[in-house]
Amino acid sequence: MNDLYEKIVAYQARGLDMVLITAVEKSGEGPVELGKKLLVVETGVFFGTVGGGALEHYAINQAKQLIKKRTHLTEKYLLDKGKVTPEAKTLPMVCGGTVTLFYEFLGVKNYVYIFGGGHVGQALVKVLKPLNFHVTVIDERKEIIDGFEGGDVVIHQHFAPYIEEKGIKDHSFVVVCTPSHAYDYHVINKIIELKLKPKYIGMLCSIEKLKDYLKETYKRFGEDVNLDNFYSPIGLDLGGGAPEDIAISIAAEILAIHFDKLGQKHMREAIDDHNRYWKNK
Repeated sequence: MNDLYEKIVAYQARGLDMVLITAVEKSGEGPVELGKKLLVVETGVFFGTVGGGALEHYAINQAKQLIKKRTHLTEKYLLDKGKVTPEAKTLPMVCGGTVTLFYEFLGVKNYVYIFGGGHVGQALVKVLKPLNFHVTVIDERKEIIDGFEGGDVVIHQHFAPYIEEKGIKDHSFVVVCTPSHAYDYHVINKIIELKLKPKYIGMLCSIEKLKDYLKETYKRFGEDVNLDNFYSPIGLDLGGGAPEDIAISIAAEILAIHFDKLGQKHMREAIDDHNRYWKNK
């Protein structure tokens, strides 16, 4: 059992998500013992057991889905393929009895990649870290990286090449605030080019600069390019222009999208109808 917890600590240090499955209730016959645990890591590897057979096969697949959803679950199973009950999910086993598994998601709230570690990037990390986000900061300026504080991973590298080499997690959040709009464009275009699937891409820029970006993007990827998850100007419309004000605005937008909350006024809504770039125009 201690070995299982050591693995949890080791995988958490690598920034990997997991689900720990525990048998919390049992009645009748069945291969599982109360308290038995099975750890499933986002890479697909697993350790421990909750009894083997169809139950364990189902539990592993369920855990993989919960890792994607980043949530917990308690579920009861009937281990008898010939019976049906509204209280439990029937599995193709013949031992009979029931077992309840608790799936505990072990991971951060989500992953945020900040391209650009300047004033806004530094202020944003200070807001996001107490909210249990895992934050990676990428900047090509060595003096910025050497003085950066608070990121989980702080990397001295050119912006777009980082994406080519390391990629980004599906359904993660990307904030683009590099020292050059040309670099901003390189980052976002690389994400589109590689068909990566972040939940959110926010770019720090003015409306006029955004229009320039859209013009070049449509020219490169076509008018039908999907920009639904692109938010620029970035943040919620909270007011204030200091790095700390902007950081709170961006963090609030990230939280709203993470929790699927509607009704907030996003800064991108300041775009006139002719230049709106997302489907719900």
